[in-house]
Amino acid sequence: MTKQQQQADGEIHEDQLLNFLVNALTGAFGVSLGENADINPEDIYEVLVGATADGTSISTLCDRSEDNSSSTNILRHLRTKLDLDTVKTVGNTLLRQHTLDVLPEQVEIVVDLHLRPYYGDRDKTDGLYYNEAKDGTTAFHAYATLYARVRNKRYTLAVRRLTDGDTASSVLAEFLGLVDSLDFEVKALYVDSEFYDGKCLTLMKAHNLAYVVPVVAWGNDIQQELSEGWSREIEHDLTTEFDGHKWTVEFPVMIDCTYQMGRHDEEGVARHGYAVDAPFIDTPRQARRHYGKRFGIEATYRLSESSLISTTVTDQTRRLLFVVISLLVQNVWRYLHWKYVATPRQGGRRLWWWPFEEFIRMVTRAAWNALSVRRSIPANRPPDDRFER
Repeated sequence: MTKQQQQADGEIHEDQLLNFLVNALTGAFGVSLGENADINPEDIYEVLVGATADGTSISTLCDRSEDNSSSTNILRHLRTKLDLDTVKTVGNTLLRQHTLDVLPEQVEIVVDLHLRPYYGDRDKTDGLYYNEAKDGTTAFHAYATLYARVRNKRYTLAVRRLTDGDTASSVLAEFLGLVDSLDFEVKALYVDSEFYDGKCLTLMKAHNLAYVVPVVAWGNDIQQELSEGWSREIEHDLTTEFDGHKWTVEFPVMIDCTYQMGRHDEEGVARHGYAVDAPFIDTPRQARRHYGKRFGIEATYRLSESSLISTTVTDQTRRLLFVVISLLVQNVWRYLHWKYVATPRQGGRRLWWWPFEEFIRMVTRAAWNALSVRRSIPANRPPDDRFER
């Protein structure tokens, strides 16, 4: 018996992990089916969770199942019973349902954009977001996400689908409005360079938030500052216009300089500029170090890509639902890890090793068992002794 097992009061089995996720989805969305329906909501969400954990499509998982409803039937119910506004509102509420229970009184928040390249027929697909060319396309299924960062753990608080015409400032305004309604104090806000403009900086000041934003070299003055000199702090400003009104926002910029020394096959001095307004940041090096915390969000995207239902559907409602479930799976893993697996002790809980990959494998196995995924295939001749040991 391991030391971890000796200190535990019980066990969580993999089928219980599946039940937790299915119950959460069923309780939140509550799809209502007719009396004569050959499937119930739990069956639908069991397939969705299984496909998410397996990183496969609904049709592939259903085809491998021996006693489950067809994928066509499941997708039809999703198409007819759920609308985009419901998925957005209920999905975000679901993401925060358990997360808020484990957040401390003060957290760091991160707003980020994630673009998934789209290569299909744009005329037949609604709700695409257009941006600068990336991976050979300018069309994307795009999502903005709001995270709480606590002790190197990232909890998704909200996700928002982006469509053409959405701006960084409109996304930020919506998320900051949500943050104001939640019961925690914001230590700092970290956003990427997409949010470096006068409107976003004005919003952050209006909400009285400490922030760190990487600078974009717009204009000769800032280009000159980022091309010479050593680490320092300067004053800079941006002029912006909205609804016929024009104003200038002023802010400090900290420029951090480091020698490349062959990193990434680069030599010379690398200069990084950050728009900073935070009482706990006094030097350019601190600005770079604190902003570096935001890069942990990329890990969330990598996990999301590995645990996301594979689909070619163009319906934005179902695509958003699949993204919500993928982010929910990560939130549940972190919640269960902290509340049930970690050992309470003086000075803070001890987080036992339980990586996301293992959690996903446990949920996948539970889903395979629940859906009676086939464990054998027909053969045109019986196995010989080479199949025995």
